[in-house]
Amino acid sequence: MINEVYENMLNAKNIIRVLSEFATARGQEIGYDNVFDYSLGNPSVPAPQAFTDEMVRLLREEDPMALHGYSPTLGNPEFKQLIAESLNRRFGMNYTAGHIFPTTGAAGAIAHAVRAVTKPGDTVLTFAPYFPEYNPYITGADLTLSVVPADREQFQINFDAFASMLDDTVAAVLINTPNNPSGVVYSEETLTRLAAMLTDASKRFGRTIFLLSDEPYREIVFDGKEAPYVSKFYDHTLSCYSFSKALSLPGERIGYVAVNPACEKAERIVPMCGQISRGLGHNCPPSIIQIAVGHTCDLTSDLSVYETNRNLLYDKLVSLGYSVVKPGGTFYILPKAMEEDSIAFCEKAKKYDLILVPADGFGAPGFFRMAYCIDTDKVRRSLDALERFTREEYGTC
Repeated sequence: MINEVYENMLNAKNIIRVLSEFATARGQEIGYDNVFDYSLGNPSVPAPQAFTDEMVRLLREEDPMALHGYSPTLGNPEFKQLIAESLNRRFGMNYTAGHIFPTTGAAGAIAHAVRAVTKPGDTVLTFAPYFPEYNPYITGADLTLSVVPADREQFQINFDAFASMLDDTVAAVLINTPNNPSGVVYSEETLTRLAAMLTDASKRFGRTIFLLSDEPYREIVFDGKEAPYVSKFYDHTLSCYSFSKALSLPGERIGYVAVNPACEKAERIVPMCGQISRGLGHNCPPSIIQIAVGHTCDLTSDLSVYETNRNLLYDKLVSLGYSVVKPGGTFYILPKAMEEDSIAFCEKAKKYDLILVPADGFGAPGFFRMAYCIDTDKVRRSLDALERFTREEYGTC
């Protein structure tokens, strides 16, 4: 018989994908330029020209066997070394190539990292609002995902709730900063307090609680600021990164796990990830992509459009009376809906060709997410639709 777990998952489709498919179908009716699709977090700016040039150079000049052959189980040595040097240069760390494990995006990084520091039956804590795909990532490893309720005022960590849930079943804590869906960047104060609590709990329970830091939006930060580098705050941190967002390479599926050199058994974790790959059926991203990204890993796409879009949406939402925390990064914003039922709210918005995502699945019922990685012209044109929707449905503004 077929696997009932995965068959049952067919009946629980990802709401983001469902809305994106609706937007595509609606676009076929009225033209996609007239659909204000804020559903999908797909980067809207091209990869840097230097990356494209490097791909062309590799294909023209380098050995095809090196470009298209298998890479070693633990990844391309040059890629690993270049990533370690970049992280050390930028964040004052002391990684070596042996602390870097290439993966198929941040999803692949989390899949490996969580298995390396837990055993079946353990609990992983995360903080609402959170990326809904954490559920299959964690439960697929025979672990329990427990969600700490949100700090609904600032979307930092709800430390009182965290303290009550941090028990001896917890093997790891999974955080996402800058955060999808809120756009909030965890402050140094938040990360310092989190590290202190994890250090204290590890001592009390007699085993290390690991911190898994999901950080694909690390470079998309606004107002001239930088996101604090999580591994600087807690030794037992595994950073899970993807080049999908900052380099605009989501389809290339490349990221990495970076094991803090001060982490417990740091020298063992990357080789363990190689063994984990055997069970997952994962054996490194494509060789050519590792080489090209390694040579361009300090670059980013032109990310300024996201800050422009953030400002347009935030200012409009505030003027219309929405309660919303101003994002410090990413390309998401998480306003409070004009009614308690955010699913009903987003359904009404579809009549105005506004495709908004209810945040119930993100652990933030009553809120909705807008992924503003779309053309700025479309953002500007959507503002009138947002105003009409708010005025006609809720009598405000």
